[in-house]
Amino acid sequence: MKPFISSIEIENRVIVAKYQRLMVGAKVVLVEKASGRQVSDTVTRVASPVPVGALRIKLPEAIEPGTYFLRAFNGHGEDAARSADFEIS
Repeated sequence: MKPFISSIEIENRVIVAKYQRLMVGAKVVLVEKASGRQVSDTVTRVASPVPVGALRIKLPEAIEPGTYFLRAFNGHGEDAARSADFEIS
């Protein structure tokens, strides 16, 4: 079964993303949809050995309003999951 990021909530410039089947060591990064640019200041790693959980990503002040998504990479750097698009205002 393929890993996925199931929901995104944003409050006070913090993204809370729930995931399933992401393994320990997976890397999750915020991506600007229009440019495809990965926001390196937002890289977060899955630390839990349990493959179900939630990540918290604090948004840097430099993040501009727009459409974004989260992309997850497994421990080998291969594409593992992608969230639905969401808006940051």
